[in-house]
Amino acid sequence: MHQTSAQKQKTLLFALGALLGVVVFLLVFGTTTLDIANDSFCRGGYIEKDIQQHYAGWLFYRQDAQGWPLCVTGAMNTPEGLSVAYTDSIPLVAALCRPLAAIWGGTFQYFGWFTLLCFALQGGFAALLCGLFVPGFVAPLLGSLLFVTSPILWERVFRHTSLGAQWLVLAALYWYFLLRRQGRCGTPGLFAVNVLAIGIHPYFLPMTYGITLALCLEHAVQTKRWQRPLAFFACNLTATGLLGWVLGFWSGRATSGGQALYGYFSMNLNALWNPSGVGGVLFSRILPAQNQVNGNYDAFAYLGLGVLIALPIAVFVLRHHLAQILRTHWALALAGLALTLFAVSHVVTANGVTLITLPLPEQLIQLCSVFRSGGRLFWPVYDLLVLAAFLGVCRLPRPMLGAALLAAVQVWDVSPALAQRGIAMAAAQQTEAFPSALQSNFWQTVAGRYDHLESMQGMQDDALHLALYAADNGMTTNDPFAARYDETALETRREALLAELAEGTLRQDSLYCFADEGAFLQAVEPVKELAWCGYVRSADGQYSWYVIAPGLQGTTFDSLCTVYDENYPLHLADYTDALWNRGVLDATKQTICFADSPFARSKLENAAALCAAGNEYPILNVDTSDPGWLMVTLEIQDATVLWDQELTTR
Repeated sequence: MHQTSAQKQKTLLFALGALLGVVVFLLVFGTTTLDIANDSFCRGGYIEKDIQQHYAGWLFYRQDAQGWPLCVTGAMNTPEGLSVAYTDSIPLVAALCRPLAAIWGGTFQYFGWFTLLCFALQGGFAALLCGLFVPGFVAPLLGSLLFVTSPILWERVFRHTSLGAQWLVLAALYWYFLLRRQGRCGTPGLFAVNVLAIGIHPYFLPMTYGITLALCLEHAVQTKRWQRPLAFFACNLTATGLLGWVLGFWSGRATSGGQALYGYFSMNLNALWNPSGVGGVLFSRILPAQNQVNGNYDAFAYLGLGVLIALPIAVFVLRHHLAQILRTHWALALAGLALTLFAVSHVVTANGVTLITLPLPEQLIQLCSVFRSGGRLFWPVYDLLVLAAFLGVCRLPRPMLGAALLAAVQVWDVSPALAQRGIAMAAAQQTEAFPSALQSNFWQTVAGRYDHLESMQGMQDDALHLALYAADNGMTTNDPFAARYDETALETRREALLAELAEGTLRQDSLYCFADEGAFLQAVEPVKELAWCGYVRSADGQYSWYVIAPGLQGTTFDSLCTVYDENYPLHLADYTDALWNRGVLDATKQTICFADSPFARSKLENAAALCAAGNEYPILNVDTSDPGWLMVTLEIQDATVLWDQELTTR
């Protein structure tokens, strides 16, 4: 009867904590994101563009024929295909929702309900975790409030939706402390947490497994029996690997992609008291934004004013017990230290400077780059610090008052930031945060005409809208639009396509898109009579796509389109380095450069002057000695006036 009563109390505490999480979610976001037919915040981008990638991955997967492994779609990264795990589309949820979406028909987005579930589980497991150390319901729920208003949680939700599942860390910590008390090394709950982690986001794996490993090591040392903890850990790994296979993690070679390596997204040493979030949001009413360098923003770890005040109090109150705590939880302390060191990385930064870059072997950097956003791995330590602050004030003479003051100060400090996140979501329902630049009637004309979008190079900033465009129109694409993919295979395919174009061969079912004008001009000449060729720009002129559209030769489009013909203009190469600034030589500002191509050479051959905006600039010299570039010296005071200009020759 006692066990039954305790279990009921635990269930009620979890339910109340989950309800608290749901209430906080609804107070900030309302119910609009729970409408599965409302995908405006997915398409327009919320805070960052990443959610467009997550949603595009889901759309490609949903429209493609179901295959095996699950979550692998051949509609992107064609022909190899790719798991939507690498578009952060929450692969386990995508697999479960696919049959529901087929029954529903029409628009179907699951990101709102997933996030609501994350808040419920965050609140529930936080309440259970706090309830292990303080009795009753009120105090654990005050502790749960710290976690459902956690800045690191709110910094991620709907921005990197899958990383909102931070309840996985709290659940792992809950099982760790519970099992340590019970003298056990495993439970189905902890097993489920470790296995589910790979189905949501692989970055949670080192966090939950670090906690699990600490539990197994401490149990083995304490009992001097290794078989059971070793077997439990091995079963976790096996089941995790199996689910990863089912969800397509091991399908193909998704091991490269992206330029940033381990160390770029490191945790700044000021992270715990730096309230500066992405999008200019400050998570503190009091503390000012601190400087950051490189990708420190991704290692955001502001503790909140309440926790920052309570932590020194906790250290003082628990000072006589700290040594015993570390002796008892030595493996957890070591795991926390390892995760912290990995988060700080070998590129040690403080405020706006890099203090030191420790030399590491290139092979080790590549290995660590599997988790290149290493600053996120600090989250278990972050949660332990919040828990320590809460437990410290609960040891004061009036624990309930201390817990209430801690929660009140914490919520007061971060509440404006939470409100701003809610305002941003409301705005995302009305106006796109990142509006598409695919505004020309060219895109409406070619919609549904082609089966495949051939990305001939890496895409520019509006590439994710291009991904949504392709998915909406039932097109497959060789572009992965993903965080991880096989760069070598992609480049091999692109080289094969360029070789076809050089031979005058076009695939009639494919739309060819180039990001760089120089590459377009190199490829277009042999096929210019077989397709509409030219560039399509955005209304503000900021973006341009260089396209080859088979079968549309002679078609006239709106003023945002410029056809490739004898009147096609020259443009400065957008080349910048220590000597050049957007195609203009800094030293003299009289020499400009063009990407070398048969078209550019023909335009410059025997030309006496360049013309722009009604002005003529005599050509003094054309230098073709640098492979890939044509450098032209003009009689001009400052050639930067030619930036973004359409140039002709005389």
